[in-house]
Amino acid sequence: MKKNKITKPHILQKSEEYITHSEEETISLAKDLAKDFEGTEVVLLEGELGAGKTVFAKGIAAGLGLRDVHQVCSPSFILINIYQARYPIYHIDLYRLGEEKEILDIGWEDYLGQGVIIVEWAEKIKFHLKAIRVILKIENGEKRKIRIIY
Repeated sequence: MKKNKITKPHILQKSEEYITHSEEETISLAKDLAKDFEGTEVVLLEGELGAGKTVFAKGIAAGLGLRDVHQVCSPSFILINIYQARYPIYHIDLYRLGEEKEILDIGWEDYLGQGVIIVEWAEKIKFHLKAIRVILKIENGEKRKIRIIY
């Protein structure tokens, strides 16, 4: 994994960029990110179809102690999956939702502070939310450029 650190002090955000070359490296990066979570984090995953959002979610779940990360799958049709690990994990997928009202209507904000929330297709969220933003881009083949903004 290659790491390039970028800081934007005028915005008071910390941003880091990584290059991963396989699903295993992407999972490892997410696992490392999650190992210090306190149980109330919100992680917003952005990226095109196939960019690795669900793979990154598996890594977060692994970092939180979920024994079988193979149960982590994109909840595109049911919208929210819940996994029990060191903290509850609320895995949300906004792919099939369009308007802000639809996003708010699923009631996921009720989970804020109750566990770790992972949101796929988070670019659809137009309202402010204190969160860790992860932007995944396909570089070529298995290679991914991953930007994490705190």
